[in-house]
Amino acid sequence: MRLRRVCAAVTATALAFTGACSATNPGSAGNSAGVLNVGMPNGPQTENNNPFLNSSASSSLGYRRLLFEPLAMVNEVKVTDQPKPWLATKFSWSDNFRKLSLTIRDGVAWSDGKPLTAEDVAYTFELLKNNPGLNIEGVPYQDISFSGSEVTVGFPKSQFVNQKKILEQFVVPKHQWSTFANPTTETLKEPIGSGPYTLKSFTPQAVTLSIRDKYWQELPKVKELRYTSYSDNNAQTNALASGAAEWSFTFIPNYQAAYTSKDPKNHKLWFPPVLGVHGLWFNTKAKPWDDPALRRAANMVVNRDDIFTQGEAGYFYPKVDNITGIPTPAGESFIAPQFKDKKVTVDVEGAKKALTEAGYTFDGTTLKGKDGQPVTITLTVPTGWSDYVTDLEIIKDNFAKIGIAATVNLQNADAWTKALDTGDFGAAMHWTNNGLTLYDIYQSIMDGALYKPIGQTGVNGNYGRYENPAATKALDDFSNAPDESVRNAALQELQKIFVQDMPVIITSAANGGGQYSTKNWVGWPSEQDQYAPVQPTLENALDIVMKLRPAS
Repeated sequence: MRLRRVCAAVTATALAFTGACSATNPGSAGNSAGVLNVGMPNGPQTENNNPFLNSSASSSLGYRRLLFEPLAMVNEVKVTDQPKPWLATKFSWSDNFRKLSLTIRDGVAWSDGKPLTAEDVAYTFELLKNNPGLNIEGVPYQDISFSGSEVTVGFPKSQFVNQKKILEQFVVPKHQWSTFANPTTETLKEPIGSGPYTLKSFTPQAVTLSIRDKYWQELPKVKELRYTSYSDNNAQTNALASGAAEWSFTFIPNYQAAYTSKDPKNHKLWFPPVLGVHGLWFNTKAKPWDDPALRRAANMVVNRDDIFTQGEAGYFYPKVDNITGIPTPAGESFIAPQFKDKKVTVDVEGAKKALTEAGYTFDGTTLKGKDGQPVTITLTVPTGWSDYVTDLEIIKDNFAKIGIAATVNLQNADAWTKALDTGDFGAAMHWTNNGLTLYDIYQSIMDGALYKPIGQTGVNGNYGRYENPAATKALDDFSNAPDESVRNAALQELQKIFVQDMPVIITSAANGGGQYSTKNWVGWPSEQDQYAPVQPTLENALDIVMKLRPAS
């Protein structure tokens, strides 16, 4: 599962809309109308409700989670908890996670009144199997069958590392999706889901969901959800502070002054860490950055303390300073013995020495590559992502200390996404997938199975175009291991390769956080009740809305 960042593209249209949002979506309307106001700083949206596509409005704003339901809910904040049955009442693995048996819940109906059946579940898996463009997690579905309320799914290899992705898979109705000529490009103007809400209206700035008449569980107390797409982090923060937005995931540089102090009783935020990371991804096919020695030296001068305290405001993405890139304390037990105490500290002189030993030279304060040319790099980031922008300005200054001329290139979110998708970048801040083990972190960075040449699109992980057969084999060994000892050996090999090649400078840990208001609604996840991550775009958003109750 991918912890999505905000996608804040500042445009004139969006900025003009910012003021109107506060006027038309007042937070005070919450309880009296049964409305929950959700905001994301993602700019104007194109009408696309395809839940399989991360680029769709339903994914960007998160409302796909209220329309389409998963087989089970997994709590990433407490990874040892058992998945909560949802559309599947039972699920069991066999044959070293190569076979999954599911019992599908009776009495569930689609929003058009037709029953949800095991055939719909099997069809959803077939849809993913036959349409790689929808199967963004790359799960290798193979043999799929159903009988009565039972569904059986077979895989060509162990799915130990993909359990969460498969169990969290949402289900779509066969009677609608089988009519689409090309499901991969389908924009789904009239979504039919099994969740407790239906799509009421859509504009580029605002989406409204309304509650259904009947649902297989007790109907939620929230009667309507209004999703507003604000222009950027600042506009989203203002909406949270004024009460126009009651739930969001956005970066607030000075959250106490800008947000919580505006209503100390009700304005809350919670950012629990998870097993995922953020960092600077190098395009490893771009010279001279195809050289691991250069990447290792660059890693030695990045000031992670500054990134945490200045870029991430001391709370948003916690610092990661182990040489392996493993976040602690969440991943402490996974760190190989030889790297347990290997923390990265700023070492400019050590980096210069390593560079000269590797064949680089200095012309005054300018670093020159083995070809005699000055070493330069362009650092790419979306304009509205203020924390990433600050992070890259810090890294730019850090690189200058060893003679590397870096430029920060501000793009809109669409252009940035395309640049990473096609490999048209030097380096960029990005995040990894996250999961219940460290596999997802290293697989996102180093898996050759995700590699695509520069210019080829459809990239989902390995944005740096890193190729190393040994890393791919270790990932395969981990995912297919018959026991824990084999997994541990593979994980230690992955750490060794990562430290040697440094394809990504990992700076920060991911979180499943968000901001919310208790003025109108209570029952939110918190440090005291960690039943789900609180980010409104994640799979657990439906679980959260089901638990909300009016504050008065």
